[in-house]
Amino acid sequence: MNKRITINKANFLDSKLYLHASESISGLSPAEQILVDSKEFSFVYIMENHEGYTYIEMNEPIWPLLKKGLEQKIPVWVLFEDDQKELTNFNEELNDLINNIRGNSNYGAEMVTKVEEIF
Repeated sequence: MNKRITINKANFLDSKLYLHASESISGLSPAEQILVDSKEFSFVYIMENHEGYTYIEMNEPIWPLLKKGLEQKIPVWVLFEDDQKELTNFNEELNDLINNIRGNSNYGAEMVTKVEEIF
């Protein structure tokens, strides 16, 4: 079964964007792919381990920070307590996804509107 970890806050520090996870990220590796959850209005970065996939869920309140990181090409890291991992290929994936969402009704009108307003 796939697990979901919510990002409960984000901040910039030392030229990195840190996404603060709600639970442990131990043993997870970046899968370098971002999906969209149109029902929850979130972007979902996929991480994996030997048990399956874990979804790092980034809801709308942190999107302005994602936008700033994207514009400045700042590396994105996820952390929980002392454990941190770089989300490789994050900015490229997010940029491609945002360009695909704009004006694309397949994601739902409300998701498109929210993305277009922020990004």
